[in-house]
Amino acid sequence: MTRALVTGATGLVGSYIAERLLADGWSVRALVRDAGAAAWLGALGVELARGDLADHDSQRSAMSGCDTVFHCAALIAATGDWSSFQHANIDGTRAIVEAASSAGARLVHTSSVAVYGSAARYRSAPTDEETPLAPLPEHAYYARSKREAEQIVLDAHAMGELWATAIRPPMIYGKRDRQLVPRFARLMQTGFFPLFGGGHSVFSLVHASAVADGAVRAATHDAAGGRAFNLTNDFPVTIADFVQLGANGLDRRVRGVSIPLSAARATFSILGAAAGLAKHEAMAEQLPGTVDTFSRDNPFTSERARSELGWSPTMIPVVGVPEAFRWWKENDR
Repeated sequence: MTRALVTGATGLVGSYIAERLLADGWSVRALVRDAGAAAWLGALGVELARGDLADHDSQRSAMSGCDTVFHCAALIAATGDWSSFQHANIDGTRAIVEAASSAGARLVHTSSVAVYGSAARYRSAPTDEETPLAPLPEHAYYARSKREAEQIVLDAHAMGELWATAIRPPMIYGKRDRQLVPRFARLMQTGFFPLFGGGHSVFSLVHASAVADGAVRAATHDAAGGRAFNLTNDFPVTIADFVQLGANGLDRRVRGVSIPLSAARATFSILGAAAGLAKHEAMAEQLPGTVDTFSRDNPFTSERARSELGWSPTMIPVVGVPEAFRWWKENDR
């Protein structure tokens, strides 16, 4: 029986990967810091191994007998200092690479479209894996750490230390989402939601089950080694559609309020300046780009994953979005 270790298995992507592997007949082990908080995974049939990314001995022990590692653990917070991101995302990934190499296990690394940098996303052509990576601002801590972590993984493959591949999702939603859905839902509970330019742009969004599907396909596709795959286009959904479907899941009426783009850009520029004055440099650099994220069409293409991995997501937004908001309403308030 094929055995896999999943890091970050209590998170959104990791938990969906664990569920997918179990459904496919894999034996699954999860590296967890708190076995009590991960008891629900144990109830599904996941073997729990105590440890974390800072404890190299626990990593090596958890990988014993595993032939594949799905590395999903990462710091995703919008705030924090560089050392926090470096420790979690860079040093943690380097340790996983070393442990997987010693164990002779394959490694599937969960990266992010953040590696492209905001300047590289919106071009005349779709952003694919051959798009040159743009310079990153000094305080873009998350993007910088994810780019460096991914490079560590792909360099290790190139040097023959292990077989490794990387997946690059955009914003992700699904049950157990503690990032995107809660932010939308809390604002939607007011009964109103601002829609930049009417909310007609196609969201850069993917369901967690689609990310899990791509990760498992990459792990079992020999030619995926040393390559990165965008998992960024499962089904198109506009911002306005996302809000309406989310409202259905919350079982409440939410009115979308169209905000002119000029007003939105001015507002977020002011907010960014205020964050800078408050010494929140990372937030100051992120805020102005928020308007592009929520007013421009998804710039990414997943054609490589579709053609090479046979990636074919099945969770449609009309089902997945209400389900994600309903789960938040019932479990995470």
